[in-house]
Amino acid sequence: MSGSLTHIGKSGEAHMVDVGDKASTTREAIATSAVTMLPETLAMIEAGNAKKGDVLGTARIAGIMAAKETSRLIPLCHPIALTKVTVDCEPDETLPGIRIRALARCTGQTGVEMEALTAASTAALTIYDMAKAVDRGMSIGPTRLEAKNGGKSGDWTADAT
Repeated sequence: MSGSLTHIGKSGEAHMVDVGDKASTTREAIATSAVTMLPETLAMIEAGNAKKGDVLGTARIAGIMAAKETSRLIPLCHPIALTKVTVDCEPDETLPGIRIRALARCTGQTGVEMEALTAASTAALTIYDMAKAVDRGMSIGPTRLEAKNGGKSGDWTADAT
């Protein structure tokens, strides 16, 4: 863990970090989330019978769109030129629910962790929204960064839990 917060000045004021002198490198981040639901809700989603339409396809698109809007949603995030975003939504009967994996990549001067996390979170929220009429008791999470690579701080992988 680093010793100081990069977005907080000496007197506590928030500011956007200057990344102008950093080298452009390829950076990638993977984030995950999950939506836990009733088995009947999962079966409905898998069968494609949700009244609002294709839940998993819509969640994928929503996650990708959200990654592209991260700097508009999260204060102090830099707008970055993403080169790749994928969002995978896989049914998992052991939850029961949907496991989400989001990948974000760019070549730039700052990382893409927030973009991956925003994609995974938004995909989960979209699944909830599209199925809430039949299962308001769904839960979202945990949502977490699984791995990142590139940049000055190098590679990082979350501990297995």
